[in-house]
Amino acid sequence: MSKPAKVIPIVAASAKVEDSAQFVSMYQKQPTIYPRAVKGWFANWRWVFVWLTQLLFYGLPWLQWSGRQAVLFDLEAQRFYIFGLLLYPQDLIFLAALLVLSALALFFFTAVAGRLWCGYTCPQTVYTEIFMWAERKIEGDRVARMRLDQQPWRWHKIWRKGAKHSAWLSIALFTGFSFVGYFTPIRELAMDLASWNLSGWNAFWVLFYGAATYGNAGFLREQMCKYMCPYARFQSALIDKDSLIITYDAKRGDPRGSRSRKADSAAHGLGDCIDCTLCVQVCPTGIDIRNGLQNECIGCAACIDVCNDVMDKMGYAQGLIRYSTENGVVNGWTRLQMFKRALRPRVLIYGAVLSAASVAFAASVAMRSPFKFDVVKDRGALARVVEEGAVENVYRIQIMNRTGAPQTYRVAASGIDGLEVVATPASAGPAAVTSTSVSLRLPFVVAQGLAGRSVPVMFEVTGVEPTSGTSADRAAIQFEKSTFFIPR
Repeated sequence: MSKPAKVIPIVAASAKVEDSAQFVSMYQKQPTIYPRAVKGWFANWRWVFVWLTQLLFYGLPWLQWSGRQAVLFDLEAQRFYIFGLLLYPQDLIFLAALLVLSALALFFFTAVAGRLWCGYTCPQTVYTEIFMWAERKIEGDRVARMRLDQQPWRWHKIWRKGAKHSAWLSIALFTGFSFVGYFTPIRELAMDLASWNLSGWNAFWVLFYGAATYGNAGFLREQMCKYMCPYARFQSALIDKDSLIITYDAKRGDPRGSRSRKADSAAHGLGDCIDCTLCVQVCPTGIDIRNGLQNECIGCAACIDVCNDVMDKMGYAQGLIRYSTENGVVNGWTRLQMFKRALRPRVLIYGAVLSAASVAFAASVAMRSPFKFDVVKDRGALARVVEEGAVENVYRIQIMNRTGAPQTYRVAASGIDGLEVVATPASAGPAAVTSTSVSLRLPFVVAQGLAGRSVPVMFEVTGVEPTSGTSADRAAIQFEKSTFFIPR
């Protein structure tokens, strides 16, 4: 006889609060990061690049070139001025080429030295550094800011927070104004702003770009680098174990532990790391570099500066956290040994492609013609017979002056023996378009043998200096094909 099955009794649920359904959030609140101020060699270099990039960004729109703004992207007139270079919408291939060059340069420098762009010249890093400087001047350093945020909203906290945000807004709006100054002549923009006469679009873009700067550098900060910037995601595909990155020497630093300055770390079985966590406190993205290379590391080297300062105070050698390669740390290589590994296939390929593309881009810009023209045949009358039986075709030549100076052009044509050109020199102002009418005549004797045919002809437009117009003053020559029709 089989044994009876074991019965598990069902017990009614208790009405206690702790047994009731609870809502559990699967998302952790992002803690606020309070980066600590740091001084050192790399911090000084960061500020050098802050000054260089911002002097360039804020000052370039005010620079004049041949009586106009040196760099201006005039969308309304469809003219793009870059010092002596004048580009039209059909020249956007140069912009595409410049973007390709920028990507190749990023690949090259990342393979060699990691995220140097992020740590020193990225706009997000630069403006975050500026905003944090204003924050420290008004609210104080790390501990003071943490205490201020924990205080209730009283007059002391209100005026400090208000002053900080006022400074942030001033910087952001001036940045937005400077940005719009690249698309609208900045001197006119300043006069319109002074008279409260900004156009709707200009006001919108000043406020939009200012709000983006205010939000990104004031609030998002490390969130942009951690979650929004794609560069952090694909950098791992660009670097290898011989790329120069910020590393922590675990062999030398571990085991970690605090001790007095006079204590013998070897006797206590400790490494050089005193576990002060200052490297974490100065990190703008809040990571612990001692856990190894992470996507959030932007290569700013703040941890190197503060760790070197601690090593100096403890009487230890600098370089516990340093720029090195993964192979260099593991194998204990010297700088020379690591530099030798820099010339590896990946870097050589990136460098060769970047060099070739740069030369091709520079050559294409240098060889770019200062003008362009189109030939439009008169559709009203394909051909007509004039005096003495000569056949005449009429064309309209449209010439686009791609320079910032007035130019004069001569028109010629070839392709048929005896072809006569009736045209007057055409003039075009700076960055202007002009049209001129050109007549081609073929004598009766020649036209008889070509009756009923469309014969190819070649137009030649020569740019000459407006002073003398002699052949010695030729600036450029352009050719364009067309046809000459002879009726039956």
